[in-house]
Amino acid sequence: MNFLFVGMGGALGSMMRYAISLILWKGQFPVLTLCTNVIGAIMIGFVTGLAAQKNISQSWMMFLKTGLCGGFTTFSTFSLESFILMENGRHGLSVLYMISSVLLCLMGIWLGMAVSRKCCG
Repeated sequence: MNFLFVGMGGALGSMMRYAISLILWKGQFPVLTLCTNVIGAIMIGFVTGLAAQKNISQSWMMFLKTGLCGGFTTFSTFSLESFILMENGRHGLSVLYMISSVLLCLMGIWLGMAVSRKCCG
């Protein structure tokens, strides 16, 4: 059943992300992606804060956090995990996680592109 809740939330989050991408923007700085990531971070922060105060069912949490926020942007989860590490006094681990996430993902993009060029180009 949780798969259904995640799927429904993910579909809605993906459609929301696509709707934002339709906004016309001529600049070189990726403002729309930045806005999407910031909105996603606000959303997952709100949902997490609300869940700490209210009794929200596991199904709704799967729909909202994993589905909606995850479909909208996985950056929201990354931001929440980084924040929780800092909040728990694990500042060094949080910084390591943030830096390694960005660098490893950039290297992953490079590797994926290199492999696709090599085998499919």
